[in-house]
Amino acid sequence: MRLPRVKPEHRPHKYGQDKIRIGGAIYGIAAEITDPDGFAWAALNIMDGTRTQREIAGHLHDRFPGLSVDAAQRIVDLLVGSGYVEDAAATPPGELSATEQERYSRNMAFFRRVDLRPRPHGWDAQIRLKRARVLVLGLGGTGSHAAWALAACGVGTLHCVDRDVVELSNLTRQSLYRESDIGRPKASVAVARLAEVNSSAEITGEVRQIVRAEELAELVRGFDALALCADEPAGPDGIRVWANRACRAAKTPWAVGGYSGPLVSVAVFDPAGPCYECLTETVEASLDAPPPVLGDTGVIATSAGVSGHLTAHAVISLVTGVPELPGGYVTGVNLVAPDQHVYTRHPPDPRCPACGPPSPGPP
Repeated sequence: MRLPRVKPEHRPHKYGQDKIRIGGAIYGIAAEITDPDGFAWAALNIMDGTRTQREIAGHLHDRFPGLSVDAAQRIVDLLVGSGYVEDAAATPPGELSATEQERYSRNMAFFRRVDLRPRPHGWDAQIRLKRARVLVLGLGGTGSHAAWALAACGVGTLHCVDRDVVELSNLTRQSLYRESDIGRPKASVAVARLAEVNSSAEITGEVRQIVRAEELAELVRGFDALALCADEPAGPDGIRVWANRACRAAKTPWAVGGYSGPLVSVAVFDPAGPCYECLTETVEASLDAPPPVLGDTGVIATSAGVSGHLTAHAVISLVTGVPELPGGYVTGVNLVAPDQHVYTRHPPDPRCPACGPPSPGPP
C-alpha cells in the first residue's frame, strides 16, 4: 500500500486512557485497540494519504524514541492489514468506465465500509459483480425484487426464468409488473424492465417450467450463483432439494428466500458448508411443530420485498465475498415481532445424503 489512509467511515475514536475504537460499533465491524503508549493513535492520526508506510513508521520512531524503527514498522503494517485503511494512491480500474464509476459510487462506498480485506483499490467488489453470472429462478414476490436488486447493483449477466404470466393479484407485491403487463409472460416483462434499470448488464430470460431435477442441474451449469425464488415443485423432494444437489455438484453457491405471512427468511449455502438437506433435517428434528411453509398466499408488498432483498444481498455476498460469511445458515425477520430475529446454523450432518461422506463401496 503506497499511501495509507484511514477509510473515512472508520475514523478512529479514543476513549478512556488507552482504548481506541475504529470501524463504527453500530455496524458490527468495529475493532477495539488497547494502546497504553499511544503508538497506534499517533499512527492512525497521520494515516491521511500523504505519507508512505515507511514515512509513517519513521514519524513514530521520531516521536517515540524508545520505539525502534522495526517495531514502528510492525505497528504500521498491522494497522494497514486491519482492513480499516485504504490506499489513497489507488486509481479506479480501467475495467469500469467513468459512467459506471458514477453509477456505482454508492455501492463502492458501501463495500469500502464493510470490506475488511486489504484490496488494491476500492472497486474490487464491484468488478466481481460485473464479472458475475447469476441465475434467478422464479420471478414472483421474492424473485422480482431479487432480480431488480441484482440488476441495479451491477451484476454483469443475469438470467431470469419463470413459467407464469402476470396476473392481477401479482401487482400487490411483484415489483417488475404493471397493469398493462397482465397476461404477458413474467420472464419477458422482467427482461425488458430490468434492461431499463441497467442497460450495461446482459439480461436474458426464458419462459420455462422446471419439472425434473436433471433440468435444474443442466440450467445451473455455468453460473456463479443461484437465487432460488421458486417454490414448486414443493415437498421434501422438490425444487429446493433439486437446487441443493445441482449446486453441490456444480460447486455453485446459492440462496433461497421466502415468506410465510410476516415471517421472512433466506437460507444461504456454499459448496464448502452444510447443505440445505442436512440443515433442514437438523432444524426440523428440533421443532415441536411442523416448520413454516415458505411461499404461502399470505403476503404483502413489504414481506415480498424484504424476502427478495435478503436473497439478493446473500447472492451479492456470495459473489463478492463481502462480507465473507460461512454458508449453511438461515436468517430473517418476523415483521410483526421485530424482536424475533431468525438465525440458525448447524454443522454438516454426517448422515446427509447430499453432503455427508460417501458411502463405502462393496468389500
